[in-house]
Amino acid sequence: MSQVSQARPAPAAAPFQFFDLHVVRTRALGPTMLRVTFGGEGLDCFASGGRDQRFKLFLPQPGQTAPVVPTEAGESWFPAWRAMDENIRGIMRSYTVRALRRGSEYGAADELDVDFALHGESGPASRWALRAAPGDRVTLLGPVVEDNGGVDFRPPAGTDWVLLSGDETALPALGAILEWLPAGMPVRVFAEVPHLHDVQDLPTVSDARITWLVRDEAPGAPRTERMVESVRSARLPGGTPYAWLAGESGTVKTLRRHLVRERGFDRRAVKFTGYWRLGATEEQLVAEALATTAA
Repeated sequence: MSQVSQARPAPAAAPFQFFDLHVVRTRALGPTMLRVTFGGEGLDCFASGGRDQRFKLFLPQPGQTAPVVPTEAGESWFPAWRAMDENIRGIMRSYTVRALRRGSEYGAADELDVDFALHGESGPASRWALRAAPGDRVTLLGPVVEDNGGVDFRPPAGTDWVLLSGDETALPALGAILEWLPAGMPVRVFAEVPHLHDVQDLPTVSDARITWLVRDEAPGAPRTERMVESVRSARLPGGTPYAWLAGESGTVKTLRRHLVRERGFDRRAVKFTGYWRLGATEEQLVAEALATTAA
C-alpha cells in the first residue's frame, strides 16, 4: 500500500506575520459556499503548508473600510487586540487556505483563495462574505514558512490509509488535504453538505472514495447523528489508519469515540477539531476561546 511520508510533528512555534490584502473577485461554488480570492503586496511572503493550513482573518466592523488590528504590537498582538473595544477592533475568525497561486508561474499577481460557508445574515463573517466586492480590505495573520503550527493534518509514517470526515465548514480543508495526499493512498471521505448543488468536485491523485451526505435528502434526520451513523455502518480498509475529523463539535467528538472505542483506532492517530457547535453563535464561541486563552 502507498504510505504518506509526512511524519514530523507540528513545530512548537513558527514565524507568522500580518498581511494587508484586498478582495480580487468572488465566485459562488454552490448555494452555501462562496470562494473569495484575495491579493495584495507582500503576499509573496505568505507560505502555506497545504492540507488544513489555517490562518487568522480580520474583517472590518460595519462602517469601517479596513479592519483595525494592532499589527505594530508584534508578538504581543493578541493581548493588544483583546484589550481593544470589541466594537472597534477587527472581527477575528480562523479560516483555511483553499489555494495559494504564485503569480510568477503564470505571469500575474499572487492570489489566495478562501472558501466561506454561508449561513445568511447569521454571523459577521457570513454577512461580510455575502457583500464582499473587489477592493474590500482585510488583514490576515498567516505563516511565512511552510512547516508551521497552523497545519494539523499530520499522518505519521507507516499510515496505510486515511479517513476524512467533515461538513461544509470543513469542505475547504477536505479539498486541500485530498490534493496533498500521494498517488494511490487509500482514503475514505465522508462529506456532509446542506444541498445537492453544494457537492463539489474534489480533485486528487489518491485512491479516494467519497460519500456525500446531503441534508436536503434526509430532512428529518438529526443533524448530529447522520454523519456518525454513516461512518459506523461503513466497511473500512485494513491496515494502520489515520483519521481527520472536523465540523460540528459534538459530532466530531462522538466520531472520535466511535473510532477509538469501537474501531480500535489509536487515539493518537485521530485528529479532531470542532469548527462550530450546535446551538452556539460565532460570537459565543469566540468569547469562550478568548476566555480559555486568558485562563
